[in-house]
Amino acid sequence: MQNSVTTSIDPDFCIGCGLCLEVCPAGTISMQDGKAVVTGTYSMACGHCEAVCPVAAIRVEALEHPFALSSAAVDDRWLPHGEYDSGQLVRLMLSRRSCRNYKDKKIDRLVLEDLVKIGTTAPSGTNSQCWTFTILDNRREVVILGEQMARYFHELNRMAAKPWLRFISKMFFEDALGKYFHTYYKTVREGLRLWDREGGDSLFHGAAAAILVGGEKSASTPMEDALLASQNILLGAHSLGLGSCMIGFAVEAIKRDRQIRKLLQIPNYESVYAVIALGYPAEKYQRTGLRKKIVPRYPLEHKHSEK
Repeated sequence: MQNSVTTSIDPDFCIGCGLCLEVCPAGTISMQDGKAVVTGTYSMACGHCEAVCPVAAIRVEALEHPFALSSAAVDDRWLPHGEYDSGQLVRLMLSRRSCRNYKDKKIDRLVLEDLVKIGTTAPSGTNSQCWTFTILDNRREVVILGEQMARYFHELNRMAAKPWLRFISKMFFEDALGKYFHTYYKTVREGLRLWDREGGDSLFHGAAAAILVGGEKSASTPMEDALLASQNILLGAHSLGLGSCMIGFAVEAIKRDRQIRKLLQIPNYESVYAVIALGYPAEKYQRTGLRKKIVPRYPLEHKHSEK
């Protein structure tokens, strides 16, 4: 994990307000002779100090300056808490749906790279930012991955169909093969039949591109980091006119099949936690989505009221 200090403070501009010390989570900065100076040997490279400085005296070189997209103008003015339209934010979230019908239209590579940048605006454990992004930027590459996945699931279904292998799995491997057989076997078999005989794509649904979101195992919370980045990509895709769909079967195949990892050049120190299919949607909805009702818990409410 990167933790070297790349923070610099211009003493000629610093006014000694101390705001940078208040927001620094790593103690990288201290005050000397009425000026902020870099004295720590560890930095989270979060950029809080640079962002809070009223006179722009601080710069964190590890960060990309400026944060810019090719497909949209970025307003880099900080948005104060409570000043965004919450209703419109929720509208975007409710409007994003898993898309399974795509137009035969290529996505510009710059748009895909913009989505990766949007993904990196998510939080990460200890600000490690150890995400990894693998882009398949055309339909042919998506099909190649699909072919390798079909090979993997053909073999998995062949094994799951054998009762004696399911018995061994139940005895020694927590019934993993049996659970797969009862939950996914028939669905996968039908999907493979469509793929092999009719050229149907029940996995990527004809998507024009895909982004694989992973994380380096050295990160403190690589899976959580990758999934938070993935959510940003899903929302960003909708705002840029794209449909998206998370492909869980692809994650499992990449995790368990060395040939697929080799094809995608996924190193051993990296895990893939999300595969996002992308394309221009060939579907249009009339209303936003609904969600199941949720009942929150307040486990300490009664104990707190007793004090």
